[in-house]
Amino acid sequence: MRRVAGMEPRTWTVEGHLAGQPADSVALYRRFVEMLEECGPFSYSVTKTTITFKGGRRGFAGARPTRRGLSVYLDLQRVIEDRRVISAAPYTRRLFVHQIRLTAPEDLDEEFRGWVREAYAVGQGAHLSLSGGVASA
Repeated sequence: MRRVAGMEPRTWTVEGHLAGQPADSVALYRRFVEMLEECGPFSYSVTKTTITFKGGRRGFAGARPTRRGLSVYLDLQRVIEDRRVISAAPYTRRLFVHQIRLTAPEDLDEEFRGWVREAYAVGQGAHLSLSGGVASA
């Protein structure tokens, strides 16, 4: 690969996404990660636009701290309608990607925790089984 002067590849980091963001947004991000950790092991894939969380089979969630809170996406096997959900769109025949805006600690409630568990199951391959493996909310 030919390198252009001044165009060295940039390494994106979680810390880079958190730097300069309001303390409230960073706190929402950290609480979101705690919820993911309660589900089990995962890995990070950090890009310019988002921090993606990957399970054993695939990515299942992402987050990006913003000036107004935390932008999150969750891959779920069903469509959720809630004030926090900005959009839900088909990703595959069995998955829907949900864009979610979190603006206060109360937004990370038990209902949201259930969605996180469902998304984590997708990361482990739950969407590949015939039964679908959807947890009841």
